[in-house]
Amino acid sequence: MGALHRLAFLGMRAWWHLRRPVTVGVVVLLVRDGRVLLVRQTYRRGWSAPGGGVRWGETLEEAARREIAEEVGGRMGELELLGVYTGFRRPWLRPGERAGKSDHVAVFACEDFAFTGDHDGEIAEIALFPLDALPADTRGGTARRIAEYRAGRRGLFGPW
Repeated sequence: MGALHRLAFLGMRAWWHLRRPVTVGVVVLLVRDGRVLLVRQTYRRGWSAPGGGVRWGETLEEAARREIAEEVGGRMGELELLGVYTGFRRPWLRPGERAGKSDHVAVFACEDFAFTGDHDGEIAEIALFPLDALPADTRGGTARRIAEYRAGRRGLFGPW
């Protein structure tokens, strides 16, 4: 299943390069007892906070709740909006860049959650890590959002 997701991801990158869409997404920091839940996806390297795209007709909160249910089998209590970030991608690629799409990502935190570990096929692994000892291959945007969360920063806007 991982190979199929990777192939689909590469196809999406080609489409983004041609169309240069603007997308809206959500990411959720699930934090409890000084630990954060991270996922490793089948189609890209590194650990990241769970999340995904907002579907037509969904609110940001609905998308966040759906993504957590799909990716980790989770249910969440109250959500706190930490910030909204933007990632503009060049139509040409540099190492590590995604092709030609611009993201607007709402980042939430939730400290009241439960999860079963059930997930869709795009997740290879789920784990809890201490907030102050993230894996070396944590993706950059995720590491920055966790550092902001730890510093008590809220209501942020800026680059991913």
